[in-house]
Amino acid sequence: MTETITGLHTSPLEVIVLLSAVALVVARWLPPAARPRVTIAAGTVFVLSAIVLGVTGIRWQMLPVLAGAALALPFASSSLLPRRTGRPPRRVRWWLALPGSTACIGLITAGPVAAWAFPVPVFPEPSGPFGVGTRVVQWTDQNRPETFTADPHDLRTVVVQLWYPAQNGPADAQKAQYLGRTEDEARTVSDALARGVGLPAFLVDGVARARTRSAFDAPVAGEGGRFPVVLFSPGSSGVRTQNTAWAEELASHGYVVAALDHPYDSAAVVLADGRTINSETTSTGDRDEDDELAAGWTAVRAADLGFVLTRLDALDRGGAADQLTGRLDTGRVAVTGHSMGGAAALQAARRDHRFDAVIDLDGYPHGATSPSLDQPTLALTQAITPATDPRYIPRLTEVLDLSTATGYRLAVPGAAHLTFTDGPLYLPPVPSAVGSLGRTGGPRVVAAAALAFLDVVLREKSGDPADVLSAHGDLSVHHPDGPR
Repeated sequence: MTETITGLHTSPLEVIVLLSAVALVVARWLPPAARPRVTIAAGTVFVLSAIVLGVTGIRWQMLPVLAGAALALPFASSSLLPRRTGRPPRRVRWWLALPGSTACIGLITAGPVAAWAFPVPVFPEPSGPFGVGTRVVQWTDQNRPETFTADPHDLRTVVVQLWYPAQNGPADAQKAQYLGRTEDEARTVSDALARGVGLPAFLVDGVARARTRSAFDAPVAGEGGRFPVVLFSPGSSGVRTQNTAWAEELASHGYVVAALDHPYDSAAVVLADGRTINSETTSTGDRDEDDELAAGWTAVRAADLGFVLTRLDALDRGGAADQLTGRLDTGRVAVTGHSMGGAAALQAARRDHRFDAVIDLDGYPHGATSPSLDQPTLALTQAITPATDPRYIPRLTEVLDLSTATGYRLAVPGAAHLTFTDGPLYLPPVPSAVGSLGRTGGPRVVAAAALAFLDVVLREKSGDPADVLSAHGDLSVHHPDGPR
């Protein structure tokens, strides 16, 4: 598949197919002298480019374009048929031809509209001074049985993707596949995500074709010393890659981001041996029962986060030869997450004081609110509307007020729940789902707020996080001695 043109959401080859299809429809309305030449030229370009597109891979968004051109082709080609000498060329009356041409144009137009609504995501270029490398690791906790299966010998295994500051490579270097290590893995995950929200898998097939801004196994940056670490837990049925744009932006500014897949909770987890573990967490519809279930799932995720930090610390200490050995500053660590992952980050910080800061991306705090948080906390929330769960803000405020460290709650205007993920890059721009900040506006705001907070609390940069955070939305600051 050729590279997608940013803004048009189509590749150059798809643009050629589109324009030649339009020319075939227009040819019917040209003067008789010009009609054959335009038909031959447009038809030849259309057939050849459609063949090439078929070889490289046709997206479903192009099928209406092909159908519209196929309907127009016989009528446009009628001018090429021989006619009896002395007789004028036969031509369907305009009022009979107009509905057919209109239908063809409608089909052709549906293609770019569909490509705009469900594009191949184009990731924003990270703004930091470092290139971004990525890799995937799989770790098994020998001390913790898998609670989602009945096998007593089944141990808890997690898949983790790391994004780290890397040496800047050539501009044309191959970039990492989105959603997986390979396109097959990406398609498996994409199909699982679609099933999870009740969408036909073909609607989001472009997601599995996307490339990110990071490079697999790129050499770690030579400068920058030891990098602070940020752990990330995705939302319910989310996946480790769901916040790739956010992770790449942080990594380009000198952080190592470790995002987890939680087997039996994430939509689909492809293990190193090729097995795929699909989500088994489902809600019941009963609020009290679902709260209890969510608290249990959150506890499993919190334990996963603590285990991964232990493995990262061992990696830094040189348990095995690795280019990240000695480069991970596990004395400066933030735990973060989206939705249920945000709740897991809060619980992980309560359990494990190795975490120095917490970022909750629009996550309802499941589980106990005690003991109190001792770490600075940033909670980013969507714009509060009458449709917002009335328990959400009071519960989040209670958590922040009980903390012994300063907490910040930032309500981002124009944000929806999926604004805090990569969703705006590839889902239809429906404000209630992905917000109204544009394809890249949401991810950039979320990353900028996170960086402003992390630079102060982990890197001890001078200044008050509130001064920067307040520029991105409605900020409330919760001090240990009371909110203001």
